[in-house]
Amino acid sequence: MTQSTTHQRGTRGVVPVLAFAGIVVAVMQTLLVPVIKDLPTLLSTTPSNATWVMTATLLAGAVSTPIMGRLGDLYGKRRMLLTSLAVMVVGSLICGFTDDLVVMIVGRALQGFAMGAIPLGIGLMRDMLPREKLGSAMALMSSSIGVGGGLALPLAALTAQHADWHTLFFGAAGLGVISMLLTVLFVPESTVKAQGTFDVVGALGLSAGLVLFLLPITKGSDWGWTSGMTLGLFAAAAVVLVLWGVMELRLKAPLVDLRTTARPAVLFTNLASIMVGVAFYAISLVLPQLLQLPTATGYGLGQSMVVAGLCVAPLGLTMMFTAPVYARLSAKYGPKVTLILGMLIIAIGYGAGLGLMSAAWQTIIIAVVVGAGIGLAYSSLPALIIGAVDPSETGAANGLNTLMRSIGTSVSSAVIGMVLANTADHVGGVAIPTMTGFRTSFLIATGAVALGLVFALFLPSARRSVKTQLRASSEEDANLRAATEALAGFHGRVLSPSGTPVARAKVTLIDRRGRQAGSALTDEVGRYALPVPGDGSYVLAATAAGHAPLASAAAHRGDDSAVEMDLLLPGGSDVLA
Repeated sequence: MTQSTTHQRGTRGVVPVLAFAGIVVAVMQTLLVPVIKDLPTLLSTTPSNATWVMTATLLAGAVSTPIMGRLGDLYGKRRMLLTSLAVMVVGSLICGFTDDLVVMIVGRALQGFAMGAIPLGIGLMRDMLPREKLGSAMALMSSSIGVGGGLALPLAALTAQHADWHTLFFGAAGLGVISMLLTVLFVPESTVKAQGTFDVVGALGLSAGLVLFLLPITKGSDWGWTSGMTLGLFAAAAVVLVLWGVMELRLKAPLVDLRTTARPAVLFTNLASIMVGVAFYAISLVLPQLLQLPTATGYGLGQSMVVAGLCVAPLGLTMMFTAPVYARLSAKYGPKVTLILGMLIIAIGYGAGLGLMSAAWQTIIIAVVVGAGIGLAYSSLPALIIGAVDPSETGAANGLNTLMRSIGTSVSSAVIGMVLANTADHVGGVAIPTMTGFRTSFLIATGAVALGLVFALFLPSARRSVKTQLRASSEEDANLRAATEALAGFHGRVLSPSGTPVARAKVTLIDRRGRQAGSALTDEVGRYALPVPGDGSYVLAATAAGHAPLASAAAHRGDDSAVEMDLLLPGGSDVLA
């Protein structure tokens, strides 16, 4: 049995299981959309208080994504994925057994905590999948945030229409348990881990800053955008986040490596992610309302809750089926091009939507076109991030990118909610959204995509080395080419005790002060290449599943163009487990 065959068997089922987990946690975002207008009655509270049931999930998801990503890098991505799903199940059960507003908010916050599962899943795929499968797998995982949200609408509407609304939470808990069992059975733990400790103070600071920033965004329309509460929270958020950033820059093992985040490839990807998040949520807010408004308004389509959900469902389905298309386009043109193409398609969808709002079938066309564009854009984001960061930082980096998307959806919810409220007609004390509000919302989404296109154009791609890195589905191939071309640093193979090459082993370069100076994964024939930051003494540490770790001293001198050094792993089996 060859090493590659064993590796493939070990990862069989990983992609569908992780994608299912991503879809399950994304369902939490739109789970209550079909009953949102009834929440004040169901919870015996005021409409403004009832909105906390939605806000709590959003805030918890935003806070958890970078934190769980970093914890996954340090202590195991599979372990943190299971933790996220378990917390979601607990939150779902709490909501399923209560009609109390405060208890419901607590449960919904726990449900939102599971959003960290998406960057963790992307990190797991990055660590264990072969290069040829990685592109489409990450695309599907990244799109799951939209797929789950889109598919949840018709299913939740059908459930809410024919059963007690608490059934929604019990169904969510059941999906969470199934996802946990599948993860235990089919997803192994990653052997790629970061060095250092968890930055507790940094996590608290980031959490406080995000809550202070997102809270006025989500509640500004209720409190007033110029009220003392809203402006005060924005000011407090600015102070907290600036102080947090200063502290993070001084730490050796920060929660978020701000220097890495400032790289053009990461910075402009995250900025574009915010704009795509704005565009994604706009269609989710507009089409269900348009479809359910009575025909007596002159523009409402008079559809039931279930039919409205079915008309919007193609948004998620199209995103799901776009993943393999993305993989082919990205392999040929690179993820930067597919991101730009995706945003152009989104703009076309919203532009066409300005004149396609007079029939239910027209809304389906809008959902399909916009879904295809968002699918391509979302699929491009993890490849762009992974191509710019160290393998041991993928969880935290993708967690931050998922946070950027969440910020985009939050801004979209606040701005479009304000537009629809300010353009609504009031009949008998009831606010009815107008066609002017719907079209203005589509124009805002189009403007956000246009700004995102500008950010995407600034992504680096001119230099051959950068282009190679962006087009590679797996970062180790790019590292190997770059180091070989430079003819400097350490080169060699990682071998098992019997001399068999070990693929996807991690080789870490440690300087004489004990700091990590670089890392790389071996290719399919066990070769690695590590450039050095300077001449001197180093330690090469090699780790691989099924083998004991190895540490070997090495030196690099000024007159050496390259140091060839094979690493023989002690003990364990001859192939990866």
